[in-house]
Parts: sequence; structure tokens; C-alpha cells
Amino acid sequence: MDCILEALGVERKKLNMMIIYNTILLFIFDLYIFFALRSSGIKFAKKKWFAWVWWGYSAALAAGVVVSYKFNIPLAYRSIILVAFFITVVCKLIYVIILLVDDLRRGGVWIARLFKTKPENPVVEEKQEQVEERKHGISRSDFLLKSGIAVASIPIFPFSWGVISGAYDYRIRRQKLYLPNLPKEFHGMKLGQLSDVHSGSFYNKKAVLGGVEMLLGEKPDVIFFTGDLVNNEASEMRNYQDIFSKVKAELGVFSVLGNHDYGDYKFGPEDSAAKRKNFQDLVDTHAVMGWDLLRDENRKITMGNESISIVGVENWGTGRFPKKGDLKKALQGTEEDAVRLLMSHDPSHWRAQVLDTNVDAMFAGHTHGMQFGVRGEHFQWSPAQYIYQEWAGLYQEGGKQLYVNTGFGFLGYPGRVGILPEITIFELLRA
Repeated sequence: MDCILEALGVERKKLNMMIIYNTILLFIFDLYIFFALRSSGIKFAKKKWFAWVWWGYSAALAAGVVVSYKFNIPLAYRSIILVAFFITVVCKLIYVIILLVDDLRRGGVWIARLFKTKPENPVVEEKQEQVEERKHGISRSDFLLKSGIAVASIPIFPFSWGVISGAYDYRIRRQKLYLPNLPKEFHGMKLGQLSDVHSGSFYNKKAVLGGVEMLLGEKPDVIFFTGDLVNNEASEMRNYQDIFSKVKAELGVFSVLGNHDYGDYKFGPEDSAAKRKNFQDLVDTHAVMGWDLLRDENRKITMGNESISIVGVENWGTGRFPKKGDLKKALQGTEEDAVRLLMSHDPSHWRAQVLDTNVDAMFAGHTHGMQFGVRGEHFQWSPAQYIYQEWAGLYQEGGKQLYVNTGFGFLGYPGRVGILPEITIFELLRA
């Protein structure tokens, strides 16, 4: 849920208001569904215990959401509360739509009767119609009410499975990257990419280690990390720094910052001593792990007598996301290089600025693929595509290329459905 709101540029204050509005909306759903069930032929809905369970669950859930955002409770509990809230709202929304369809149908019948010749006893006629309807089975309304429960329950299974199985189900995606100007010495070079670790969301250290070992098992010559090491605070890396320190490559590990790495979501956009210290701690973490953090600068990788440029910029995103990156500064000194590979966290930077430069290929992350969707070899879909024109995989335009990694970690919803955590392995080829 958080990652979708962030993608829409929702600020923390507005997020708090949205939580209040969603809680009120859930209460309205509860009222509508509760009285619809009580007036139906479903027997258990008329029991006293049903009312206690129905309203008790909603009250506990609403209280849990408020507590999770107002107090620093353990992430595992916060994740459970947010997932339960998200699934509950989705299921009840589906059921409300089904009930509305039935109410609209009955409303249409009622309006149609107004234009008919009035029967001598309309109440008796309506009861006779109901009896006649039940001779052939349950009434339409009862059918919609009962079948609607089953339909509305469907989202429980994929979203629950996304937490149980999808969060750490790391997948290696292999991508050939053809570069016309690639020096022959670099032909066949293997490049690995990680993005969006979000270490503050992790709760399974063993699984994270397994993902890192998958990357190292590919023996990449060089590794890129394209931002968002943490959710908010540098201290989130305390329990995972030893794991990510294992990420090594013969030609180096290069990294950039993402929108979460600046601490804005924790400390606010204003400058403060606490925010500066947190940021410096994060920068130091990259150094301790042996990652070469590029902040509007570049490095050269040399093989034989040839070299290519690795360029990295600070976060630059459209909308309300930080626009800290200085691409012109980062590219200084790369004019004579045969190939320029750019790391920039937000893929919207590609269309906004990068296409107008001599960058050959850009590597990004940020979108997470919304952690929900379908991704196959020849087809992919996610709600992310309605926000980002480039959201997952390889894109090409005007002889330039962009690859968007859907992320190693997760944010908000502690799982993934269809869009699994990604480790990308590129093979650089001379076209």
C-alpha cells in the first residue's frame, strides 16, 4: 500500500488523512454489508455472536492501523496489520459492489411497478412472486448475497500467498544488452543489478542471504545498485550490513541513492542535525560495504586499452520526488568514452532528461512493479504502468536503452504477487 501511495507522490501528512478516510470508508462498508446480511436469509448473520465478531474485528483492525502509524511498533506486527487492513478493504469493496448491483436491480423492479396497473394487494403479490421464485431455487437476492461472499473472499488467497511465498522468492532475470559502440574487450562482460533493497522491511535474514548468494553465484564482473537501500533510517541496515558486504565483483560494485535514502519520509523535507547525521551514516554504510557510491560523478572501467564510463546521479524523479541529480555534472569527462552506462534510481528521469544526452543505457528501479501484476516472457501487466510509462524490463528509443529492475525488497505490503523480487544479470554484447 505504501509503495502505491509513494508512486502517486502522497506526502506523510496526506497519508495520515487518507488512513482516516479509509477507516471511515471501511465503517460505511461495514454498515451496508452488515444490515444487508441481517436482512437476508443467511441464518448465522442474525445471531448475536455474529454482530460481536463483525464489529469487534473492524474496531480492532482500525485501532491497529492507527497504532501502527503513530507508534514505533515492530515491523512484523505493522506488516500483519496493514496487510489485514488492505485485504479487508478490497474484499468488502467487492462485496459492496455486488450488493449495489442487487439493490439497483431491485430498485429497477420497484420503479417498473410504479408504471404498472396497481394490484389490489401489492404486498401479497410481492410475497407470491418471492414464493414462486423460491420454487425454482433460492431468490436472486439470496443467490447474490451468498455467492458474493465467495467472490469477495477471492483476494484473500493471492495476497496472503504473496506474503508467505512471494516476498523472498528471488528470481534471476537474464538480459542481453546490445551496445553498438561497445569496445571488443568488453564483449560478453557480465553485469549484475540490484535495486530497492528497503532493508527496514525485511524480517527473514536467512532468506535475504539466500538472495545475495544467488547474485554471487552468477559471478558478475561488475555490479550496480540503483538506490533505496533503506526505508527511512540508516540504522535499518544494522542487521543486514554483513550480508550486503558480501556483494563483491572483480571490476567493482557501484551504487546510487534513491528517494528513500535521504530520510525525507522520516525527518521531513527540512534540514536538521538529525537528518544530516542519518544521511551521513547511510553514505558511510555504502563505504563500509565496499560499494562505490556515485553522487553526480563517474568512474572508468578499463580493460586492455579500452574503457567505458559508469555514471551515477543522485535521485531525480518527476512529481514530488527529489530532483537532486545533476546529470550534466555527472557526465563531465565522459565525452570521449565509447560507452556511458548511467545509474539513476527513478525511470522517469530517462524520458525527462536522459534521452537528450549521449548516455547509451540507463539502469533504474523505484517502481517495484507495484509488487503486484503479471510478468511473463512476452507479456507483463501491473497497475504501475498507469503511473510510469517505463516500469519493468528493457525499453529502447532513439538508439538509447533503459532497464527498470522491479526490486530486491518490498515496501508497505510485505509480499509480492506476480511481480517477484528481481536480480538482473546482463550480458554486454557488441552489436
